[in-house]
Amino acid sequence: MYAVIVTGGKQYKVAEGDIIFVEKLDVEVESEITFDEVLAVGEGENIKIGAPTVDGAVVKGKVLKIGKGKKLHVMTYKPKKNQKRKLGHRQPFTKIQIESIAG
Repeated sequence: MYAVIVTGGKQYKVAEGDIIFVEKLDVEVESEITFDEVLAVGEGENIKIGAPTVDGAVVKGKVLKIGKGKKLHVMTYKPKKNQKRKLGHRQPFTKIQIESIAG
């Protein structure tokens, strides 16, 4: 069974036991999290598609880690002006393991 959930402005196709990296959420490590914004849920030919969400569908997960991704280097440069700027960015994330899908 799989589901399509929405979190952090993005959509994720998940199944039980999957580990996903989502935008940083305001939760504690080792806590339970519930996604109630489920766009589709089902298996094989038995698929429920919501308009916009499926009523009563819930995806539960466990927070494994909260951290930052690898550093990205951003460089801005203006030719002939001797203007350069180097920035670094590390995107925060939340690592979640999907435990159950109901709906």
